[in-house]
Amino acid sequence: THVLHAPHVCVRGHTRAARATRVCSWAFPPESLQSSPSCAHPRSLEHPSIRQTAMESVEVPNKQIIFKGFIDRLPVDSDMVLQVNNVALKLPPGTKEVLLKNLYLSCDPYMRNRMRGNRVSYIPPFQPGLPVVGFGVSQVILSNHSDFKVGDYVTGMVSWEEYSVVLDGSSLKKITATDLPLSYYLGVLGMPGLTAYAGLYEICSPKKGERVFVSSASGAVGQLVCQFAKITGCYVVGSAGSKEKVNLLKTKLGLDDAFNYKEEADLNAALKRCFPEGIDIYFENVGGKMLEAVLNNMRNHGRIAVCGMISQLFGIKEEGIHNLSKLIVNRIKMQGFIQSDYEYLYPEFVEKVRGFLKEGNFVYIEDFADGIEKAPSAVIGLFEGKNVGKQLVRL
Repeated sequence: THVLHAPHVCVRGHTRAARATRVCSWAFPPESLQSSPSCAHPRSLEHPSIRQTAMESVEVPNKQIIFKGFIDRLPVDSDMVLQVNNVALKLPPGTKEVLLKNLYLSCDPYMRNRMRGNRVSYIPPFQPGLPVVGFGVSQVILSNHSDFKVGDYVTGMVSWEEYSVVLDGSSLKKITATDLPLSYYLGVLGMPGLTAYAGLYEICSPKKGERVFVSSASGAVGQLVCQFAKITGCYVVGSAGSKEKVNLLKTKLGLDDAFNYKEEADLNAALKRCFPEGIDIYFENVGGKMLEAVLNNMRNHGRIAVCGMISQLFGIKEEGIHNLSKLIVNRIKMQGFIQSDYEYLYPEFVEKVRGFLKEGNFVYIEDFADGIEKAPSAVIGLFEGKNVGKQLVRL
């Protein structure tokens, strides 16, 4: 369903410091993970140490999406399986735990790297036999944390399941303003939004009249970068992978131009056509041949914010770039980043973007899959270009 809006987690017993920001899942970890100090998920209702507690409290079914094992290819549906366990609606006293009912789950490209066991990344891999973990929006069902009460809405890292326990609620953000859709806190007011905001404004420092190119421009981050740049007064061009998406970029998001990279035999020529005087700012989401073509078309003192390289997530080997000397010749700044480096900007970012949304001149597109059963195919669709806008699972 497309909606366009316009105008390391561990088993109980680890140290408090080790558990502080980790998500508790209700799945039963394999024996090899139960004793591991680096296990990525916490306690299970089937664990003998908590079985009595579970029997003394109300239990409800809890659907989960379980990650089966590491892969060196694109994921398929069978890499993640649906499992149902019972969850006890009770928390042990003397903790800071919070029990959540998950409402929305976020599907994001970075999850691909978490499916590779030997991949060096900024976030740990998923653990086989345990639920997938990602950003979510949830409602508080029970709370032992002084910052949260029953009924509060929160956003943070949760397991892909209907109910999750966060071992320390300090890792969650309370949603205090509910006059906009809650799902926005996984997109335009969440991680993708802060990614777009920090990458464009902090790294690229756009000025009115500058020429901006955004790859994967109809995605969760790209659509926001494009509109931030337009608000700044820039000339903006985006690329996407279908006629539908290109039309959306031109007619709904108001870009100055857009093209379907799949229909372009020569990306270098396509960029020269759109930017006869060259590119000042490139927001990088793709990598590979697109990055090479962009480097050939950058102006002196251009800036490149490297947010993602989705074209390099498909196999084991990554493509090399053959014209990096352009960085020297044209004195180009090229910087990789992740949004967590810019968490200090969150209050400023939310205030400013809420203003854009309230003014009614900012378009935001969401793509919903309904039911946790649809979560595997929803995240896989990211790598097949099926989503239009921010991909979410609505529980």
